[in-house]
Amino acid sequence: MEDKNFKEAKEKYFEKATNAPTTGMKFTSVSGEDVKVLYTPEDTEETDYLRDLNFPGEYPFTRGIHANGYRGRIWTMRQFAGFGTPEDTNKRFKYLLANGQTGLSVAFDLPTLMGRDSDDEMSNGEVGICGVAISSLEDMETLFEGIPLEKVSTSMTINSPAAMLYAFYLAVAKKQGVSFDKLRGTLQNDILKEYIAQKEFIYPPTPSMRIITDMIEFSTNEVPQFNPISVSGYHIREAGSTAAQELAYTLADGFAYIESCLDRGMDIDSFAPRISFFFNSHLDFFEEIAKFRAARRIYAKRMKERYGAKNPRSWWLRFHTQTAGCTLTAQQPENNIIRTAYQALAAVLGGTQSLHTNSMDETLALPSEKAVKIALRTQQILAYETGVINTIDPLGGSYYVESLTNKMEEMANNIFDEIDSLGGVIPAIEAGYFQKEIADSAYRYQQELEKKEKFVVGVNEFVEEDEKIEIPILQVPPEVEQKQVERLRVLRIRRNSAKAEESLKKIKDAAIHDKNLMPPLIEAAENYVTLGEMVNVLKEVFGVYEESVVF
Repeated sequence: MEDKNFKEAKEKYFEKATNAPTTGMKFTSVSGEDVKVLYTPEDTEETDYLRDLNFPGEYPFTRGIHANGYRGRIWTMRQFAGFGTPEDTNKRFKYLLANGQTGLSVAFDLPTLMGRDSDDEMSNGEVGICGVAISSLEDMETLFEGIPLEKVSTSMTINSPAAMLYAFYLAVAKKQGVSFDKLRGTLQNDILKEYIAQKEFIYPPTPSMRIITDMIEFSTNEVPQFNPISVSGYHIREAGSTAAQELAYTLADGFAYIESCLDRGMDIDSFAPRISFFFNSHLDFFEEIAKFRAARRIYAKRMKERYGAKNPRSWWLRFHTQTAGCTLTAQQPENNIIRTAYQALAAVLGGTQSLHTNSMDETLALPSEKAVKIALRTQQILAYETGVINTIDPLGGSYYVESLTNKMEEMANNIFDEIDSLGGVIPAIEAGYFQKEIADSAYRYQQELEKKEKFVVGVNEFVEEDEKIEIPILQVPPEVEQKQVERLRVLRIRRNSAKAEESLKKIKDAAIHDKNLMPPLIEAAENYVTLGEMVNVLKEVFGVYEESVVF
């Protein structure tokens, strides 16, 4: 078709489409971006296939990092699990593995996430409630009893006290006789997003970055198959960010960690291949797919062109995805199965390497076994019945998807410029930049819901009056806390107190004299020093962070 004929036909079409009646809905993405009624070749006319897309497995990896996609390996099905005592969660792990899960993902309770022991007075009422309670190597040994660590990939969602939980895990491996070079898994270990979104921080940003750099350095040298950090946009999105903000803030955090390692003197290609990412898959199907594709392209360009990485694996953005917990509703909770399925499909079409699908009852409580099985079966049906793994990036070439991908990259680059103008990620955190931008985005979306410009089925439309929810809820009994407190009391009596005290002195000495913290932390774990004791001795050196209030 000649350009003149195309333009005339396009003008005629858009005049007709613009004047046609509509439903009156607001035709924007979940992030608030305008969506045109139709996308045409003109929306992608600046796209060069080899430069901007290329084939899967080829730079800049827009279409995927592997040449044959899921034909070579289906994504890891990694359901998040943890509640009550280590014994309780050990049983759940074995249940999931028996039902076809291919990797473990540990959810810790709030005291553990905050670096507090189960018998800390601030832990009262929270032990084992939102995850498993882990206060010592003894707890970690019980958690993985009967699970061979050399055969299972383990992900741990832990941040501020990640070094201590990692030390427990490595000590368990040693007790099982598993060498560190055989261990596979991922630590979340992303402290920057804690200051930005989730707020489970302990130490100030600068010493926290030092701890993470120690962990990356140690893992590079000693645990080469383990991902020491999973830079997480998930919680940024859950806090209310847009897709573009999630993309940009996550990558900016990742680049900050990389630059910290480079400042340490590490070679980019020695550690970059083991950095992974963690994204949210939200409700807007096409926006999410474009976000994942843009993420790979932005990351590859930065790693190659700015940081000078030579190893192609250093250019790969490898990521885990979790469906959006913030989209789950307490009303008509069975609807969450449908939401999760579409979000999972977006993650798969976007090329994720690992996936967690939320359970339908997670907005009400920790998921029941039945709900967890449905969530896992959702992934298995996607992989084995729908045909979506047959070809790579099937939406590649779509005028809409390619236009969205380009727009995502452009918006992310603009956000990078804003962060750079503030002096980088840590100064931007301290200035409250991220917090304010996310709050503004969340407020906009909430207004759209309240004005019924956007709809949530069962909440602000298609509401059922006098709805009765008949879903069995998992409840954690108070005996869990009593059992954990007693376990710690006995542990402190039974362990070698002199060795425990000496271990704490070594941790403090390493912190003061800028030595790598991982070796003394592992030694402390083996001497049954508790999580809270390790965290507290570092507070003496690093202090505690207090967030400034931003309006």
